[in-house]
Amino acid sequence: MAELPRTLVVVALRAESAGVFEAAGVPVMYCGVGKVNAAHALTRELCRYARLSEPMPWVLNFGTAGSRRHPAGTLVECHEFVQRDMDVRELGFDLGVTPYDESPSRLCVERMFNHLPAAVCGSGDSFATAHSAMDCEVLDMEAYALAKVCRHEKARFACAKYVSDGADHAAADDWQRNAHKAADDFLALYQYVAQRRPG
Repeated sequence: MAELPRTLVVVALRAESAGVFEAAGVPVMYCGVGKVNAAHALTRELCRYARLSEPMPWVLNFGTAGSRRHPAGTLVECHEFVQRDMDVRELGFDLGVTPYDESPSRLCVERMFNHLPAAVCGSGDSFATAHSAMDCEVLDMEAYALAKVCRHEKARFACAKYVSDGADHAAADDWQRNAHKAADDFLALYQYVAQRRPG
């Protein structure tokens, strides 16, 4: 049986990593698009560690995000996560709050890449092309779910996003053109964490 990686790289789509991790011999877990796919894939993977009595890995999420505050081409570290599409305001809950959930609606993690700008990431099951009602610097589709799984499973989590588009009317075309451009930077961030990991 192959050894489980101590640093687990999670990316939604192969287009975002452009094969650079595979070329470097680094395994990647591709979780698919959206919060449900992300939560399912990571939970299933972390269950392998628990089943084999292995310590939880450091989970690193790399990928793209839209932003109206950071220009395209910016690499940011996401250290706070919210659900931009959890909307139960009609029942008296604030935007982003999951009713009767014991977990906080804003998940915070320790920063790992202090040389990058810090950002609040709003995750939702829509490709953002309009202004978000929530206060968040970047918009993606998976990070909140991944952060929540790590919180429950007591795995350390870090997240870096490459701003691929302006979350506006041109976002789809911009994402298609820019999705792969941070792959080498993501690999460098992985190598930085791998050198710091315990054991």
